[in-house]
Amino acid sequence: MKLIKTMKKRKFKVKSEVWLYPGMAGWHFISVPKKQSDEISQKFGSMKRGWGSLPVTVTIGKTSWKTSIFPDRKQGTYLLPVKADVRKKERVIAGENISFSITLRV
Repeated sequence: MKLIKTMKKRKFKVKSEVWLYPGMAGWHFISVPKKQSDEISQKFGSMKRGWGSLPVTVTIGKTSWKTSIFPDRKQGTYLLPVKADVRKKERVIAGENISFSITLRV
């Protein structure tokens, strides 16, 4: 997993693995690496919303959408939910490492 910062440190290009949440059929997530999650928390954490979420725009392939990242207190990272429509359009499956970008909307 790696992260490259661009655009005044609001936009992050990420490569990470898609995983299926155990016990909840169909919920797919991507964990933002710990180092970068710490950086996001330090720089933007004061702008958090309900459940500690931060608003973002995500792009996978040619598909972009507005969503939020959520803190995972067990891992100390942020979680990005990946909706079924995006997974279908971009042919994303659990266990696959994908490249995408996250832009903080704060």
